[in-house]
Amino acid sequence: MSRLRATAALAGALLLGGCALLPSAEKAPPAPAVTLATAQESDPKAPARGVVVEVQAPGPLKTLLERHLDLVRLGGVVAREEVDETEWSRLIDAAPIQVRELLQTEGYFNPAVTLTRAPGHASGEPDRVILTVEPGARARVASLTLEFDGALERDAQAGEAHAKATMERLRRAWELPVGSDFRNPAWSDAKASTLARLRGAGYATATWSGTGAEVDTERNEARLFLVADSGPLFRYGELQVEGLTVQDSETVSNLLAARRGAPVTEALLLDFQERLQKSGLFENVNVTLDTDPAQAGQARITARLRESPLQVYTVGLGISANTGARASVDHTYRRVFGFAATARNKIEIGQLHKVWNGELSTHPAEGLHRNLLGAAVDQLESSTDIVLSQRLRLGRTQDGQRIERLIFLEAERSTRQTHDNLVDDKAIALSLNYSGVWRDLDSVVLPTQGLSISGQVGLGRSHGTDAEPGPFARLYLRLTGYLPVGKVWYGQARVEFGQVFLRPNGVVPDSQQFRAGGDGSVRGYGYRSLGPLEGGVVSSGNVMYTTSIELARPIVNSMPSLWGAVFVDAGNAGDSFAGLRPAVGLGVGLRWRSPVGPLRLDWAYGREIRQARLHFSIGIAF
Repeated sequence: MSRLRATAALAGALLLGGCALLPSAEKAPPAPAVTLATAQESDPKAPARGVVVEVQAPGPLKTLLERHLDLVRLGGVVAREEVDETEWSRLIDAAPIQVRELLQTEGYFNPAVTLTRAPGHASGEPDRVILTVEPGARARVASLTLEFDGALERDAQAGEAHAKATMERLRRAWELPVGSDFRNPAWSDAKASTLARLRGAGYATATWSGTGAEVDTERNEARLFLVADSGPLFRYGELQVEGLTVQDSETVSNLLAARRGAPVTEALLLDFQERLQKSGLFENVNVTLDTDPAQAGQARITARLRESPLQVYTVGLGISANTGARASVDHTYRRVFGFAATARNKIEIGQLHKVWNGELSTHPAEGLHRNLLGAAVDQLESSTDIVLSQRLRLGRTQDGQRIERLIFLEAERSTRQTHDNLVDDKAIALSLNYSGVWRDLDSVVLPTQGLSISGQVGLGRSHGTDAEPGPFARLYLRLTGYLPVGKVWYGQARVEFGQVFLRPNGVVPDSQQFRAGGDGSVRGYGYRSLGPLEGGVVSSGNVMYTTSIELARPIVNSMPSLWGAVFVDAGNAGDSFAGLRPAVGLGVGLRWRSPVGPLRLDWAYGREIRQARLHFSIGIAF
């Protein structure tokens, strides 16, 4: 019945199927008040000597009138073209009606218009036309009727969850609510965005069966009426894959991650396309939906693909403030011996960091799971010691849009040797670990609002130099938040915490412990330079925490990707939280928000060491 009442109201207002902006049917709006004062009658046949047109109106309306009013536009070219007095009189007579029509698009329906014309006093001096506009009060939305027809209404009436949630979401997200200013551009935008949301919810052929706005000019109120015909709900029935030569269609189907009969929403298609791109198996991806209403119950999704090369070698050069210059070679083999598996090997040689990483992982299976076997050899040098570790890992991962999970069994051996050779520790550990990342960000690459949480928990058994075998546990958590502050500032805050739980005489590999300092930790201090002292030498600790607060904003409007920043970092690592004193770093920086992630250059002062350092990095949010 509510839908019928809305439809009837639309018909009564003569607004069906349009985007009209009409006055109340009860009473026609009064004509705008117009005063035309002419200082001297002119000969209609006399050639024009030029006219200066001056508009007096509030700022935004002045710009609107000067841009679109015929009288003003012609006044700007009269010096180049001869316009007789008859044409000027016509333009002046038409100006009040044009003013009214233009102001109605901005929600003003009772303007007062005064037109004054004064001929030039001296020979050759141009006439002057002064147009004064008092717009009056702007109309506001007094009521809203938003109804739906088609499958959406029928399914919602039957209690179907997707339809009910879609209808509630559309009404809640309507962009021109009761009490807001009524403007034609806002009215058009609200209709367009609502229709886009309805189509994105799986009703791909949805249209407006009727829209209208009824304006009471005496009260400056607008009553909005809308009825949307949702059409059928498109449900997944068939996946058609084109362009495969080496990879198999089962992998593509697994990346769709949708059951038969699921609503084909915009989010489902975009997530599918993004997973195909992130898989690394395809270098060109195009996903489309067949919008034939007759096949809506068994809709066909088409994935047109171009496969990535079977093998790729990548050579890289880089430099960072943490580990210095580096060179790397990365090899990827996307179908190992004909099996649905990818092998990756990377060798990186740097001034302070040398590493080999190898991984063999299956292509995504049902539920987006992948099995993996990995190994690594890692040598990391700091100002006080050299840590060499070897790892062997067997695990299972699941990569979602917002959540990534990894559970793995790891065997690790490490040695730590100080530069003076006074310390030479060895440790071996076997552990079961679970790690994950959860994101709710407006952009993974360049976030400005949202939250990301990453963490890891592990249980294992270890033994090493001068220690008895025994159990250990490890906990790590990192929270990063992004929030706009005011109109031009953007805030970022980070909290990081870690702890290894050991018996008093226990030991774990150095990589399981913690240090602080460097970019991404506490700026103003060297990389891994903060930790407990062992014989006057910095070592790794069983506990760690760091915090950071940063404010940034664009430096100039002409370069919106170049930002300036101020920040304060604090944190440390030690053997226990009792008495752990944070080291503080503060500074300023530059940010270039490149398409692959933010490039950072920071100058930071370490309060405890009373020294300044430069830090630079490029990366994305985790």
